Amino acid sequence: MKQGRISHRAAAIAVSVAFGAGLLGSLALRPAGHAAPVALDSDRANVGAVGSATFRWRMPVAFGTNLPTLGDNALHVSQTLATITNGRMVLDIYEPTEIVPPFEITDAVSKHKVQAGYTWLGYDQGRIPASPLLGAVPFGMEPWEFTAWWFTAGGRELGEELYHPHGVHPVLCGLIGPETAGWFRHPIETLDDLKGLKIRFAGLGGKVLQRAGASITMLPGGEIFQALEKGAIDATEYALPVVDQMLGFDRVAPYNYYPGWHQPSTALHLVVDLALWERLDPSTQALIEAVCTAGVTRNLARSEGLQGAVIAGFLEKGAHAEMLPPEILRELARITETVLQDEATADPAFAEILASQQAFRAEYAHWKARAYLPRDF
Repeated sequence: MKQGRISHRAAAIAVSVAFGAGLLGSLALRPAGHAAPVALDSDRANVGAVGSATFRWRMPVAFGTNLPTLGDNALHVSQTLATITNGRMVLDIYEPTEIVPPFEITDAVSKHKVQAGYTWLGYDQGRIPASPLLGAVPFGMEPWEFTAWWFTAGGRELGEELYHPHGVHPVLCGLIGPETAGWFRHPIETLDDLKGLKIRFAGLGGKVLQRAGASITMLPGGEIFQALEKGAIDATEYALPVVDQMLGFDRVAPYNYYPGWHQPSTALHLVVDLALWERLDPSTQALIEAVCTAGVTRNLARSEGLQGAVIAGFLEKGAHAEMLPPEILRELARITETVLQDEATADPAFAEILASQQAFRAEYAHWKARAYLPRDF
């Protein structure tokens, strides 16, 4: 049934994206710090929409909308949807911690505290073990590979199957390229240099580093710089260079390492209260999906286009763009395989999604290995 619905929407999605590209504008959103009351269960009938009726959904975001690529895509998606519908459909943005802590967004949607959210699904790892596979996998798929798996190889259906029992409908809505491998106070020359370090690290990559001997902690983006400055942590990963520079990591941990082995791509999702989603008619669902798909394309373009200039300016700021030695990468890849297999053994959903991703990558490799020029050509 799902396959049929996707095929049926294809034309509507294409038309909506094209229409949206010509109508981008600005929408005055409620300023940060002026939070409206969270909807109670009794209010939910008034905030969902059926057919062409107006809706205004509260949408907390995991990343500040001032952050390029990581945060501003949610703002773009909200503005585009409002513009295309002439204000009939509004995703009202709430900045991180304004009404929902950034790591608890899907939980808030699941409990009907908010109607929607924009987040990285890996933050749900504690209660949905397979969720990081939908966000980022160490040594995993690159951005275009992930979208191919999501849209053509059953990834979307597996994501819905994972989240629907929690009352949440996920829509792929953003995508960025590799993150950096982290900011460190001192050079990393061997795997032993990671042992005992206190590192802020997210998702499955954090589990890999933990097995490598590091001490892993999780902090929201707004708390990382202070933790680095005060010595509460020794190193951190967070996002792309353009984001990390804004947050000032280079001022206290000047060694920035590459490649982003832990997140070769990072997928971001719009998560919607499933009961509300199912009350929308197919044309409205398709419009939201179209706007999110356009957001994915724009988000990836910006994530690729903004990094080179930042790295080019590192030396002037006293920062160092370094490459992890191949020996370290090989050992991290070995540990990653162990972590993935252990997680799959412990959780059937993790095993099912991982198997799907690995099967797709094995098939895709026939094309990937032949179609593109070598990166050192």
